[in-house]
Amino acid sequence: MTFQSPGTDVPGFLLSGADLVHWFVAADALFLQGIQNLCSIGLSDSALSVMCRTAQNVGSHTSSFEQYCMNAPTLRQLELLLTLISSDGIASGGAKLGMSASATSHALRTLEETLGAELIDRNASGVRLTSTGEQILPHVRDVFSSLQLVQANALAGAELKTGQLRLGSFGASATTKVLPALMERFRSKYPGVDVIVTEKPDELTTQDIIERRLELGVVTLPKPDFDTQTLAIDELVAVLPCDHHLAKLDVVPLKAMTFDSFIMTRAGSKSLVTKLFSRNNLNPRVMYELLQLMSILELVSQGKGISMLAKLALPEHYPGVVFKPLSPGASRRFGLACLNEKKLSLAARAFWQETRRFQDERKALERIETRRAK
Repeated sequence: MTFQSPGTDVPGFLLSGADLVHWFVAADALFLQGIQNLCSIGLSDSALSVMCRTAQNVGSHTSSFEQYCMNAPTLRQLELLLTLISSDGIASGGAKLGMSASATSHALRTLEETLGAELIDRNASGVRLTSTGEQILPHVRDVFSSLQLVQANALAGAELKTGQLRLGSFGASATTKVLPALMERFRSKYPGVDVIVTEKPDELTTQDIIERRLELGVVTLPKPDFDTQTLAIDELVAVLPCDHHLAKLDVVPLKAMTFDSFIMTRAGSKSLVTKLFSRNNLNPRVMYELLQLMSILELVSQGKGISMLAKLALPEHYPGVVFKPLSPGASRRFGLACLNEKKLSLAARAFWQETRRFQDERKALERIETRRAK
């Protein structure tokens, strides 16, 4: 039988008959814990009575699993709830899961009737959870986190000989300059584990970790609610045509960046650029807003404008373009993040630990180089 963790793109995994029984035992314990959590929230007595009777009947596992599915929230309904909180409307949230508007409405109403409480405030603009919805949301996320953990461990195997790890990245600075060395190190030690990198803006990568779609991601710091490891410090630089008058300077004054046509990035460093200008009461003459790094560099090389980008996102050289420090400038830290390093799957934990070792070794080498320089 094949199971897939809802809310993720991770392929399903196969379970034998014996493994299936063990899976239901684990699911039973997880469900009973969920009941305790829901009891503490204070759902209606009738809803809790139905759910508790169902939980008791799950003890026979294979023979009672159908009854469990009939009387308890389905994973599809819970997945819909998770999707709704990051959607503009109920219909659009269901559409993300391939559900029609009527199917979405029916699934949501059935979930609320099963739990005995309204979860979505239908009088609010957009999608807003009720107080009960807010209270059960962490437990819903824990359900999918636990299922993902079961799946990841099953794929990885006891000795981590095979498996798959999905890793998020907020942008080119991490994807091209920091992750390659970490991934090479990890793959040399765990060649059977496939590492798949998904690049999204920082806020979406962060949300994917919160919603348990990813266990690990490289994001900008600080992130107080996450466990993190700092990987690098990046800084903004001026991106200029080679024949531009500012290209002759060792350091470019920030104010000088406001006189020419400006090409604003729409990628990960946009907020850093806009905050730097705002902090110094300056306004650039934005003529282009572009997402792709290569498009920005090509336009700058053609003399169509100037730009500011994160240094680590840039190539070492680009024809017709120079990179110069700024004054005043701006920098950002970014690092590897997870919700709880003690609850990672085998593959994610191995990557987390290898990253820590890599960082420790790098710091040791830096200390040695510093002593030699003295």
